[in-house]
Amino acid sequence: MFGYTGKMLFVNLDDGSFEERELTEELARNFMGGPALGAKILYDEMPAHADPFSSESMIGFVGGPVNNTKAFFGGRYTVVSKSPVTNGFNDANSGGYFAPELKKSGFDAVFVKGISETPVYLLIDNGKYCLKDASKLWGKTSYETQKLLEEELGVKNVRACYVGPAGERRSHMAAVMNDVHRAAGRGGTGGVMGSKKLKAVVVMGDQKIECFDDEGLKAINKDVAYNITEGSAKDGAKNFSSGGTGNLYGMGIPRNYTGVKNWRGVPEDVDLEKALKATPTQMDPLYKKKAYGCSGCPFHCGAEYDISKTRYGVEQTVGRPEYEQLGYFGSMMLNYDVESIVYCNHLCNEYGFDVISCGGTISWAMECFENGVFTEEDLDGIHLSWGNYEAIVAILEKMCKGEGVGAILQNGSYYASKIMGKGSEKYLVVANGIEPGQHRVTLSPGVGRVFKFDPTPGRHTKGGLPYMTPLKVPETETGVEDKRYVAIQEFVNACGMCLFLKNAGYGITGGLELRYVNAITGWNWSVDDQNTFGERSMNIRNAFNVREGIRKDDLFMSKELEGSPQGDFHIDVDAMGDSFIKEMGWDDQMVPLRETLERLGGLDEVIRDIYGE
Repeated sequence: MFGYTGKMLFVNLDDGSFEERELTEELARNFMGGPALGAKILYDEMPAHADPFSSESMIGFVGGPVNNTKAFFGGRYTVVSKSPVTNGFNDANSGGYFAPELKKSGFDAVFVKGISETPVYLLIDNGKYCLKDASKLWGKTSYETQKLLEEELGVKNVRACYVGPAGERRSHMAAVMNDVHRAAGRGGTGGVMGSKKLKAVVVMGDQKIECFDDEGLKAINKDVAYNITEGSAKDGAKNFSSGGTGNLYGMGIPRNYTGVKNWRGVPEDVDLEKALKATPTQMDPLYKKKAYGCSGCPFHCGAEYDISKTRYGVEQTVGRPEYEQLGYFGSMMLNYDVESIVYCNHLCNEYGFDVISCGGTISWAMECFENGVFTEEDLDGIHLSWGNYEAIVAILEKMCKGEGVGAILQNGSYYASKIMGKGSEKYLVVANGIEPGQHRVTLSPGVGRVFKFDPTPGRHTKGGLPYMTPLKVPETETGVEDKRYVAIQEFVNACGMCLFLKNAGYGITGGLELRYVNAITGWNWSVDDQNTFGERSMNIRNAFNVREGIRKDDLFMSKELEGSPQGDFHIDVDAMGDSFIKEMGWDDQMVPLRETLERLGGLDEVIRDIYGE
């Protein structure tokens, strides 16, 4: 089978056993990889209603067919599990270099269940595998874990994913980290991994992936290279390469797109001149050491910073903050101190926190403090006022160490509001319990439907109507186009590509991802085939939640995410959700209709669970 190793590894930490299974062509064609394949395996293998931190709970590390090929943008993998926040399906996506190395090690995916008695890490080396003692890694940060693994294995730049102390403490917003500062961050994946006492998954090898049409693949790369160096995407690609997602920060605040003061503020609350100091344009000359790019990326949109001469004196290089972190640790807290913003990004990466939920939780606590709900006594003596960068760092350090109030806040704002009470729930801004990406719905209406109705809520990397695009039809009629964009993004995520392939000038509907997959696999899929796959992927992710008892009436989203803070504009997210649900062929509670499942194929287990037989 072209594009795959054809093997998956299943590990049981209860008894230390392993099982290799074939990834058949039928399974690959139906679910390809990433969140789709991950959801299929978890649906089949993990008992319904299992506690996310139980032995029965599973976590998977899943690549796609474009990984370990020469395809541009092919460096993404997905971590799948059940979320401790939503008790539904969870997938979190990350770049870097883990994805291609997983394929080089001999496997397309790895799934782990059980709980080890002592800390372990999984080592996979050219098709061979074992569990190794991770006692000396336990309690270590991302950078320390990376370096200790390299020393123990005698391999420079060893490719691994791991949890930091946040994951070890089963934080509900812990991330799975790789390459020190890349994160599969949303929904508590790191907490699930840590609950199993699985510190790391290390992959290495030199196994090749055979492609159906090597020359065709080279031709596609040549087209892309021309488009971003001399063609229509030249200027956009240059801008994206120079600052990455962080370039959006300076534009997002005045346009009322980026959140301010826990989403309740307005652009006028922000001193834009001071805020712009945290954009890549102004930070790079101060801190940039070198550009960073994920495997197979022609953009290198990331950067490594040297902040050794700042007040925080961090000797190692750190990752440049992305847009989401700038929004949350900048304008959301009215924080203009650049050094603290970069340092907080570093702390999240080192201790293994999802930067979005972490920043959202501190913003929530800050608003509670400003409104007299929380006192300094509640916050361990910290005066958490707007713009107080010293307080922001202090509260984050407590979360990193799991000390005092930090032990509560480390599980996110939704969890903390239940523990801390005092009316603090009034100031929550969440989608089904998860802090959302930095994208205001009034300027990107489609993201509201995604935040609330996607099986993995609060995401900014899931399919839906394009960002910063006004609605072409009323909210009651958006479902047709919405479903089309969903199908494409489901395909992109499953094949292992980066969504920023759109910055190569092809757009999210440009067909670049389909051209790559056809050249690699030889499947010769049409656009209709791609759409069918995308629908099937969305259905298996949603079916997991249906089996867990989650229905439309259980979904909720804070009103601050549906309108402007001035109250002069509102998006009817529920109407958009109803339109999407109808077009997907689900009933009014999001349960897939039998005819929908039969039409898509490959979902016989879902049909039996819902309809019997």
